Amino acid sequence: MISLQRILAVVRKELIQLRRDRLTFGMIVGIPAAQLLLFGYAINMDPRNLDAAVADLSATAASRQIVMDLSQSQVVNLRYQVGSAEELEALLRQGRISVGLFIPGDYERRLQQPGRAAAQLLIDGSDTVVQGAAASLARPARTSPYEDQPPRLEIRTYYNPERRSAVNTVPGLIGVILTMTMVLFTGVAIVRERERGNLELLIATPVRTLELMLAKIIPYVAIGLIQVTLVLVLGVLLFQIPIRGTLLDVYLLTLVFIIANLALGLAISTVAQNQFQAMQMTFFILLPSILLSGFIFPFAGMPKAAQWLAEILPMTHFMRMIRGVVLRGADLYDLSGELGILGGFILIALTLAVRRFTKRLD
Repeated sequence: MISLQRILAVVRKELIQLRRDRLTFGMIVGIPAAQLLLFGYAINMDPRNLDAAVADLSATAASRQIVMDLSQSQVVNLRYQVGSAEELEALLRQGRISVGLFIPGDYERRLQQPGRAAAQLLIDGSDTVVQGAAASLARPARTSPYEDQPPRLEIRTYYNPERRSAVNTVPGLIGVILTMTMVLFTGVAIVRERERGNLELLIATPVRTLELMLAKIIPYVAIGLIQVTLVLVLGVLLFQIPIRGTLLDVYLLTLVFIIANLALGLAISTVAQNQFQAMQMTFFILLPSILLSGFIFPFAGMPKAAQWLAEILPMTHFMRMIRGVVLRGADLYDLSGELGILGGFILIALTLAVRRFTKRLD
């Protein structure tokens, strides 16, 4: 016969254990709160203040007027002034801008020809949401002094003119898969050794802490590279994803990202008391990484606070790099700033992991 008293006794024991497990209790509150804040404040499908540049070869009152119109649209943030269309294309390739405005030297004469485009908008089409927002600039709100209608702008979409979502999604999936698997695998590594009693053997060995950390990382590096190869092969065969950069650059920047995730996983394993806590912490990191990195929602549409948080996450920088190499044909020199940030993250995460880890059973 079922005893309510025994059931309540076990329930009381579980509640006491949960109260003592501060990390799990924090996750119970933290995960729904984080989801609410991220979806409520950080996620915005209407991006604003897209980084932009202008090449004004006309330098007339009319050309300055269209530049002013675009800057007041709140869709773009004109950060650069360059001297040619080639410089605009270079900024697009490097990922430093999403929109470029090219005003030719005969801009005023073109304004007097209603059937002819007066200027060009160069748009980074690797993000379809950004592409749609930038395309709305094709007809500025204010009219020109030469006609009753706004000047017509020709749109040139780079890297994904067909607006195929798979072109944008598949390279980003590499970051999602590596973050989920690499952080999780190493996040439970040290904890599993402690739970299974294997640390007893390591105590009697001359293996140093840093050597143990590196030994935990190296096998998963190979696993991560295999996963990247699988995604690339399937992406090309099934979805015709273009790889405009070199495969060597793809693997080099992916290797850096794998090491960054493994270092993060090791840091987690030195904090978690059991494998369940390690998995909880991994999910707590994976959620904002997916939502804030630009994988699904445009980075430019997020408020500044969310962007600052996103800059801390390795996946944000990898997302820019992998799309830069695969879709825009950027090289490692173009992405040197992002690589430097990931290198600093690896150094900090490994230092924290080594300092927190001690070869003892408790």
